[in-house]
Amino acid sequence: MKAVTVQELNNYIKRKFDTDVNLTMVCVRGEISNFKHHYTGHMYMSLKDDTSSIRAVMFRSSAQRLKFEPENGMSVLVTGRVSIFERDGQYQIYIDDMIPDGIGRLYAAFEQLKAALEAQGYFAPEHKRPIPRYPSVVGVVTSPNGAAVRDVIKVMSRRFPLADIRIYPALVQGAGAAKSICDAIEYFNDNNLADVLIVGRGGGSIEDLWPFNEREVAMAIYNSDISAVGHETDFTIADFVADLRAPTPSAAAELAVPDSAELYAAVKSARARLLSSLSKLTQHKRFVLESLMKRSVFASPQTLFEEKWRSLD
Repeated sequence: MKAVTVQELNNYIKRKFDTDVNLTMVCVRGEISNFKHHYTGHMYMSLKDDTSSIRAVMFRSSAQRLKFEPENGMSVLVTGRVSIFERDGQYQIYIDDMIPDGIGRLYAAFEQLKAALEAQGYFAPEHKRPIPRYPSVVGVVTSPNGAAVRDVIKVMSRRFPLADIRIYPALVQGAGAAKSICDAIEYFNDNNLADVLIVGRGGGSIEDLWPFNEREVAMAIYNSDISAVGHETDFTIADFVADLRAPTPSAAAELAVPDSAELYAAVKSARARLLSSLSKLTQHKRFVLESLMKRSVFASPQTLFEEKWRSLD
């Protein structure tokens, strides 16, 4: 019998694994243990059940697509391939995708990010800045084709036509939406283009609203140099980090600007009070002047002049 090296043996076994169609794509349910998120971006872990365990690795290219952070004790469903790590002769799962098991993937990611940001103080009231009372320019980050932008323009034109509206068209759902929203917010901030910023869209499913649950969007809103106003009918992570939340785009416009009709009524009322006060003040000063004129010294200016002349002599 011909002897082979350990490397040759491991390489032979690896080829067997790699050519087995049953191992090139598997779906495994298990509990995460020994989890390590390496600084390179790779994730190393074991998957176990009541009686067995298997090593697993998820490379950075796949790990960066996850919408949640795996943790020890978390039950997950993973898909990937089973192969041999030749150096150690250890077979393991190379994970391509992972989702939490037992609860919705997006819901789990939402709750996890919400808890993490809340623990870090991003939702704290002391970090909320007041919305400017009389903004000159209102920025709007939303889809240019949706009902949200029409509602905002309609409400603002009615309430406070003095404010300019600057719209940055952005994707608000689907692939690339999170980056599009972040780019829009950064553009407004970097160029100091608005006094208050409305970021949002109309309602929808959790999948439709998901870009507003992405960490990068939450950080863009939180780190914004201008205020952000909440947006849709359902709560998202963006609502919690925003300086002010509104339930709908129309409500956001209501909160972003004052009502010019109310301002006019307030100015009119203040003008009436001012005129009344001036009238009363004028009447009082006239009364004082008339009282002084009744005195002999003021009855005749000539008399006052003659008295001063005699004193001079």
